[in-house]
Amino acid sequence: MVIRENFENNLKELKRKINEMGELSIDALEKAFNALKMRDVEIALKVIEEDNDIDNLEQEINQFAVWLMAKEQPVARDLRIVVVVLKISNNIERIADFAVNIAKSTIKIGQANSLLDLTDLEKMKDISILMLKKSLKSFLEEDIALAKEVGDLEDEVDELNIETYKKLTGYLSEHPEETNQLVQLLFVNRYLERVADHITNIAESTAYIIKGQMFDFNP
Repeated sequence: MVIRENFENNLKELKRKINEMGELSIDALEKAFNALKMRDVEIALKVIEEDNDIDNLEQEINQFAVWLMAKEQPVARDLRIVVVVLKISNNIERIADFAVNIAKSTIKIGQANSLLDLTDLEKMKDISILMLKKSLKSFLEEDIALAKEVGDLEDEVDELNIETYKKLTGYLSEHPEETNQLVQLLFVNRYLERVADHITNIAESTAYIIKGQMFDFNP
C-alpha cells in the first residue's frame, strides 16, 4: 500500500512539472507575440534567453520519468501515463521552440512599420493559447471532452492559417519592397500552425491515457 502511495505521489509530481512547463510555454508565446506586436527586440531576446528554463525542465521531467519506469516497472495504465508524460514534455518543448522562432522573426523585422494588421496571426495565437490551457487541464484532470475540444479548435487555426497565407502572399505580389517583413510574417503563420499541431498531440496523448487507444482529433 505504501509502495502504491509513493508511486501515486511521484505521478502527481510529474504532472505538476508538466503543468509548470506548459505554463512557461504559454508565457513564452504571449511574450513572443507581444514582442512582434510592439516591435520590441528586448522582449524578443528575453524569450530566447528564458527558453533554457523550459529545456532544463524538459530534461528534468524526462529523467524523472525514466527513473520511475526503472524503479517501479509500471504496467498497463500506469505505464501509459509515464510514457505519455515523455511525449507531452517533448511537444511542450517544441511549442516553446516556436515561441523562440517568433522572437527571432521579430528581431529580423526590426523597426519596420508593422503589417500585422493584414493578418489573423493574433487570433491564431489566442486560439493556440486557449488550446494549450485546455490540453493541460485535460491532462491533469483526465478529461476527454476537453481533449476533443482542442481538436475542434485546431480546425479554426488551420482555417486562419490558410487565410493569412493568402492575404500575405497577395500583398507581397503588390508590395515587393516589404518582402523581408512579409516573409517573416509568413514564417510566424507557419510557426503558429505548428504550435496548434503540437498542442493537439498533447490532447491525443491524454485521450490515450484515458481510453487506452490512439486518437486522431484532426485527420
